[in-house]
Amino acid sequence: MLQTIDPAPRTAFPRLGWVEDLVVPALRDAVAGLPAPESRVAGYHRGWVEADGGPVQVPRQRGKAVRPALTLLSAVAVGGEAVRALPGAVAVELVHDFTLLHDDVIDGDAQRRHRPAAWSVFGTPAAVLTGDSLLVAAVRAVSEVPESSGAAVTELLGALRQLVAGQSADVAFEGALDVSVEQYLAMAAGKTGSLMGCACALGGVLAGADRERVDGLREFGSRLGVAFQCVDDVLGIWGHSRLSGKPVGSDIAARKKSLPVVAALAGTDSAARELRSLYESPRPLDEQDVALAQELVEKSGGRQAAEDEARRQMAGALRALSCARPTANAYRQLQEIASAMVQREA
Repeated sequence: MLQTIDPAPRTAFPRLGWVEDLVVPALRDAVAGLPAPESRVAGYHRGWVEADGGPVQVPRQRGKAVRPALTLLSAVAVGGEAVRALPGAVAVELVHDFTLLHDDVIDGDAQRRHRPAAWSVFGTPAAVLTGDSLLVAAVRAVSEVPESSGAAVTELLGALRQLVAGQSADVAFEGALDVSVEQYLAMAAGKTGSLMGCACALGGVLAGADRERVDGLREFGSRLGVAFQCVDDVLGIWGHSRLSGKPVGSDIAARKKSLPVVAALAGTDSAARELRSLYESPRPLDEQDVALAQELVEKSGGRQAAEDEARRQMAGALRALSCARPTANAYRQLQEIASAMVQREA
């Protein structure tokens, strides 16, 4: 059973070096195939090169490779070989980078992965065009699979439609006075759940699984994505900047409607009323305001509500995974990844 989320890590993230060993060479090939300016920006964004295109001065630590791992292990879970799902793993990682590049532009976030975000180095047009190029490369990656290209492209395009709808809702929420928890969860299912659901479903599709098993994998990934977003929202308010590479509290300073805030604003106690007054104030929020808002969100139950929802989504994810009838070893590995994703500190 999932434990209450707190600043201390309890679950070590599974070692997924084998995933990067398989996926990174294919990703490098995909990025190298972009037009030269976009290839350079994408390489910088991924931490492969410096802004001038030269080798990185301080090699980055290996990433968690979550989405590619979900794709490859989902293929194994239905009896296929991981390598068959490699085009899907590459595609979801390219789409993920596309969303990060655009998110940083939309949110005005100047930091990504402990260094300046791509748009702040190369300019907004370059970052947007690089994101667009990565999206095209992602569709190309799955369209070139000989036997399953049609189903794989359909899966990816369906996820992209949901992703854009979720992103649009997220932006709209910033100017909305009232956002319900139900509206937030629908947004999170699109913004975050759709791509993780697609990552898992593509593994099944490319391994030749039947519809029932693919559907189970998709729901597993989608619910896991929502749980991940719930935890991300908690860490965005109470996490550690040194680990996330982004300033903690920036979401509150921007008055973003993350789940803890949405749940807190729905309350009727004095803390909720004070928080609503702070969020409706026309003046910019300074550091003291942000600290007060953090306290008010917790007092009015927003943090607890987000943690409870993460647990609920995680339980649903594991039920869906069982419906996919996974092999025992793949189930164990997917469960370990899922648990680590919702018990992380960054």
